[in-house]
Amino acid sequence: IHPVHPNYIPPQSLTLSCPVCRQTSILPEKGVAALQNNFFITNLMEVLQRDPECSQPEAGNVLESANAATTCQPLSCPNHEGKVMEFYCESCETAMCLECTEGEHREHHKLALKGQLDTVRNRLPQLTAAIDLVNEISKQLTERKNDSVTEISNTFDELEKALHQRKTALITEVENICSTKQKVLQAQLTSLLQGRENIQSSCNFTEHALSHGSATEVLLVQKQMGERVSALARHSFPEHPHENGHLECQVETDGLRRSIQNLGVLITTGAVGHTSVATGEGLRHALVGQHTTITVTTKDKDGELVKTGNAVLRAEIISVDGVCTEAEVVDNKNGTYEVGYTLRSEGEFTFSLLLYEQPVRGSPFRLRAVKPSDVLQSPDDVKRRVKSPSGGGGHVRQKAVRRPSSMYSTTKKKENPIEDELIYRVGTRGRDKGEFTNLQGISASSNGRIVVADSNNQCIQVFSNDGQFKMRFGVRGRSPGQLQRPTGVTVDMNGDIIVADYDNRWISIFSSDGKFKNKIGAGRLMGPKGVAVDKNGHIITVDNKACCVFIFQSNGKLVTKFGARGTSDRHFAGPHFVAVNNKNEIVVTDFHNHSVKVYNADGEFLFKFGSHGEGNGQFNAPTGVAVDANGNIIVADWGNSRIQVFDSSGSFLSYINTSADPLYGPQGLALTSDGHVAVADSGNHCFKVYRYLQ
Repeated sequence: IHPVHPNYIPPQSLTLSCPVCRQTSILPEKGVAALQNNFFITNLMEVLQRDPECSQPEAGNVLESANAATTCQPLSCPNHEGKVMEFYCESCETAMCLECTEGEHREHHKLALKGQLDTVRNRLPQLTAAIDLVNEISKQLTERKNDSVTEISNTFDELEKALHQRKTALITEVENICSTKQKVLQAQLTSLLQGRENIQSSCNFTEHALSHGSATEVLLVQKQMGERVSALARHSFPEHPHENGHLECQVETDGLRRSIQNLGVLITTGAVGHTSVATGEGLRHALVGQHTTITVTTKDKDGELVKTGNAVLRAEIISVDGVCTEAEVVDNKNGTYEVGYTLRSEGEFTFSLLLYEQPVRGSPFRLRAVKPSDVLQSPDDVKRRVKSPSGGGGHVRQKAVRRPSSMYSTTKKKENPIEDELIYRVGTRGRDKGEFTNLQGISASSNGRIVVADSNNQCIQVFSNDGQFKMRFGVRGRSPGQLQRPTGVTVDMNGDIIVADYDNRWISIFSSDGKFKNKIGAGRLMGPKGVAVDKNGHIITVDNKACCVFIFQSNGKLVTKFGARGTSDRHFAGPHFVAVNNKNEIVVTDFHNHSVKVYNADGEFLFKFGSHGEGNGQFNAPTGVAVDANGNIIVADWGNSRIQVFDSSGSFLSYINTSADPLYGPQGLALTSDGHVAVADSGNHCFKVYRYLQ
């Protein structure tokens, strides 16, 4: 801001050019006189004018005078002579004196303060509403706590009553059994005592007669006593016990104690609406008549992912004329929820997602539905929705995009494709034979059978290598021999079918014809998913929920256990499936760590491969795994909807080309006895078999 003399400006000029820096500025309407004074320069000039001795100061004195102007000499107000400018008006961005504050600037401060007051006062209704809401939730929480305490008390009171009744019944039954046995024994004892008394009496009488009687007296009693003694000698007495003294009570309490220790589950989450998010095209766009799904990922107040299910999520889809469309919420039990709906008419809709009756971030959404005929589709534009794995774990569901055939026609990708021909596919969504609902694990036997864990239908289905249905077995339930959520399956050397049951938390073993034989791992497993058998006949299972691997003997005895939740070499984050190679090494897919980890038979870490991404050798949450005779490792890449092949050291080799009929979230994977790759295509509710060139 350089000084400008009024005579420097030409008359009627609209601009001025600074004589020092040459910067051009627009003049105010009233000309130079309306420009703001440079008070620093003005006061500096006043200082110099007051001291005639310093009309020609040296450089150092000028600097000192300038400092005096700024530090010792206060600024004078241009509007009120002799007044010092001690204040600053933010509205005008100018300095002012005390009289200015009483004049034109007075209202500025009032207006500014009033504006601030209005702004902060406007927050009061928001805070009041927030207080009311938090108080209401606190009240609900207290009420539900009281309800839970009442429920717990009533349940345990009933159990105590039932235990007391059973105790009384057992004691009564013991008394009755003992009384019945005692009656038999007492009757026998009475008979024996009577016999002994008769013999002793007869013996005493006869001996007395012989000792003290005359010959005549002996002759008189000889016949009578002889017959009696002979009869007693021939008499059959009940000398062998008519009863036994066996009476004991066996009460198997181990299982009951475990059940009591695990009795009752408290269901809650830390999920809140304002941090939880919804994703998917279906929030804003839908096609009439087509089933559409979106994903809700729940988070806590700090924005951290909630990795457990059971949150109360409600979806509302309402048209402009008030018609409500039903939406189905599927709990993936890992903090994510799938909301599915089908709109029957085109138009605008309001899509609300309420978590504990509070909107998730961005809700309500404006949703528009159009007819399929109004949308121009090409293979490159078709987005395919992938159903999330239901085997547990804290994953965030990914969305797979259908890959056009051209993806595999580039020079780089065509270098080593294994095969691009699907041999066959079996299944559609349903509950009949050969139909599936969320199939998970898949295995193959040496005698030409393909075994599939049909998770949501709670059964196991068996097919021939060429896809012909052979049988199915399984009854829904939580008792031994029943299936609640079968996720992993394998076939051992004897042909027995071994099933990992995620919700029952144990491994069930069935014969080859589906007859239940045994269960193992109960009380140890939290959520088993993948299962395999090694060369020693050991049963290896991946506990998806506990993030570890268990190795059992076939009789259920624990051999070893390794792993915990985490990201290191010996840790897992939602491991899914397991395979064993020809060296008896254990290969585990680590879903959320986007890698495959290899361990020796004792659980010692050997190596790992893979990272998060879409490139060669990268994963977006790996699931199924199998190992061929050469040790090559075949991996189902769930989030990228593809199958990759690696050598025995984890180096990428190739893809199995699945582009002709794309996979939708592949789960289990196995090698059939005739050398093909079978994969559980969970999102399509079918399994597919591909050629595989070893």
